Amino acid sequence: MKRTYEIDMCNGPLLGKILRFSIPLMLSGILQLLFNAADIIVVGQFTGSDALAAVGSTSSLNNLIINIFLGLSIGGSVMVARYYGAQDWANVQDVVHTSMLVSAISGVVLIFLGLFLAAPLLELMGTPENVLDQAVLYMRIIFVGMPAMMIYDFGAAILRAVGDTKRPLVFLLISGIVNVFLNLFFVLVFHMGVAGVALATIISQSISAGLVVYCLMRSHGCYQLFLRQLHISKDKLLQIARVGLPAGIQGAVFSISNVLIQSSINSFGSVVMAGNTAASNIEGFVYTSMNSLYQASLSFTSQNIGAKKVHRIVPILVRCLACVAAIGGGLSLLVLLLSRPLLGIYSSDPVVIDYGIDRLSVICATYLLCGMMDVTCGSIRGMGYSVTPTIVSLAGACGLRILWIYSIFLLQHTTFCLYLSYPVSWAITFAAHLVCFIFFFRRWKKKVASEASDSNPVPVKG
Repeated sequence: MKRTYEIDMCNGPLLGKILRFSIPLMLSGILQLLFNAADIIVVGQFTGSDALAAVGSTSSLNNLIINIFLGLSIGGSVMVARYYGAQDWANVQDVVHTSMLVSAISGVVLIFLGLFLAAPLLELMGTPENVLDQAVLYMRIIFVGMPAMMIYDFGAAILRAVGDTKRPLVFLLISGIVNVFLNLFFVLVFHMGVAGVALATIISQSISAGLVVYCLMRSHGCYQLFLRQLHISKDKLLQIARVGLPAGIQGAVFSISNVLIQSSINSFGSVVMAGNTAASNIEGFVYTSMNSLYQASLSFTSQNIGAKKVHRIVPILVRCLACVAAIGGGLSLLVLLLSRPLLGIYSSDPVVIDYGIDRLSVICATYLLCGMMDVTCGSIRGMGYSVTPTIVSLAGACGLRILWIYSIFLLQHTTFCLYLSYPVSWAITFAAHLVCFIFFFRRWKKKVASEASDSNPVPVKG
């Protein structure tokens, strides 16, 4: 019997299928984070705190530049899931080939953006002189590997849309192991420092990209990739952009607020930067675990909207919220209990560790709010509404943080006050997303009921 990797999201009990979808995705996200974690750990332990600060100072800026393009992968995933749920195989093929060509073009564009913008933007962020040169070098090398990153993310998004989260996990496991070994090899043998860990990252990303393309080409379902059929379908690109661009813009503006926060952290010096970098990386493992439920809410909602099974939308959201609260709360508590030894993996400097604990004590105590905010946003996007959650997120999470930096933080110039902007913005934005979800769900319910009554008119007695 041939093994199937897809998940039937439109029929049967939800909780088990949501977990079956989310757990491999969670592990995949953790492995992907290990790319950057391996970089940070190796430079922190073998090169010094300046190199650690250099690698960490580029993350928010990297995200700012690439998030608009990554948003398009969300649009592709939503449209594949929608057509897959509706069993419209021809349109699934169109979206797959359009998405994969867009991913390659996006990667090439990002190479040039990274090469030319790295130095001026890092200077604009106030990156200290003792860190700047290494940060620019690391960022430029990373952006040379952007085509591989884009191809992997778009390809994995297609697989997620049909419920396949297991094979991307295997691909990342292979490339993650390669990344760790190459990090140590380039740094300890060739003494390449930040250049070595950046080179290791792009080589390992190229491996994962090659594997996901091979997987799509060897698939026998409606989402099989044929290189000779790569094209850009205008109407499918517009559909992808309609959902994906608002998500990408949201991610980019989120990154602007994070860049401002990073710039504020830079004002405290390289030791605080190093502690913040280590803590942020640890938090990333909690966040990516919660983000798997965002992807679940997005894919499950999209497929059920395509199948016109609107009665399953609220149960999907409730179960995803319960799972993300349990996962986010449990992992955050574990991080808080083990904060000192975990930070010790990144740096042996006790001052750096103390500054890392300062951040973890604020963020991890409230991190489940971030997960619940994202899950609700995912359900709204899965219903096909992308502009409204973007506006809500920009106003709530981003706008509030920027306002906080230029008002409350100016009055109380401490790292605690700066970090407090995160939980406040998460709570307000989650509440707003919940109101939007209720509104859009009622609209979809009325639409499906109206279509059903039109297709089954009441007979007139004559």
